Amino acid sequence: MAGVQQNPTLTSAVPATERIIYNLQGTLLEACSCKVICPCWVGEDPDGNACDAFLAYHFDQGTINGVDVSGLSFVGVAKIPGNVLSPGSWKLLLLVDEKASDEQIQALVDAYSGKLGGPLADLAKLIGEVLAVERAPITHEVRGGKGTLRVGDAVSAAIEPFRNADGTATTLRDSIFSTIPGSPAYVSRATHHDVNLPKFGMTWSFENRNAVQGDYHMFYSTKA
Repeated sequence: MAGVQQNPTLTSAVPATERIIYNLQGTLLEACSCKVICPCWVGEDPDGNACDAFLAYHFDQGTINGVDVSGLSFVGVAKIPGNVLSPGSWKLLLLVDEKASDEQIQALVDAYSGKLGGPLADLAKLIGEVLAVERAPITHEVRGGKGTLRVGDAVSAAIEPFRNADGTATTLRDSIFSTIPGSPAYVSRATHHDVNLPKFGMTWSFENRNAVQGDYHMFYSTKA
C-alpha cells in the first residue's frame, strides 16, 4: 500500500521442476455493511446476520497459467447470508476490467473460481452462485495509504486505514479468514460504500462502515 508498506516482489527464481500456476501481486480494497471492525475475518457472524460487500483486486504484476494480467483490476460484489465461512453460501457478481482480453478474463475467472487450486481454491469453496461475469471500467487506486474504487456507475467507495499513535497502519494478521491468504491486512473504514446493481438485487449505500486494505502476493505452483 503506497505510504504504508512496500509491496512484495514477484518470485523470479523458480526451480525448473516447478510449474507456476499463478503469481499475483497487487492491492486489495474491501468494504462491507458491517460496523468496524469486520467480524468475518475472525470467524464471527456478520452484523445483522448478513453481509453486503465487495472485494476488489488490482494486479500490479501477475501471471495465471502464463497469461499476463498485470495492470488489470477485478471486483467481486457479494451477498453473504450468514457466517462468512459457510461453504457455498456466497452469491457473487464478477466485474472484470474492461481492458481485459477474453483470454485474460478466462484466466482470472479460472483462478478465482478455484479451478486452478491453491489458496484461491480454498476461498472459492465459499461461493455458491456466480450471478454473472461482466466487463466494466474499473478505477482502483491506493495513494498515501488511502484507497478509492469506482466501477462505472455501479460501485463507488473511499477507504482509509486505522492508525496507531505514530501513524502506522493498524494490521490484522493470522486471522481465521482472509481474502488475501498469507498477507497481512490493514484494518480500515469506508467513509462511503455505494453499490447500484438493481439487475442483480444488489443496491446499498453505507457510510463509515468496515473496510479492509492490503498488499498481497499470492503464489501457487505444482511440479512440472
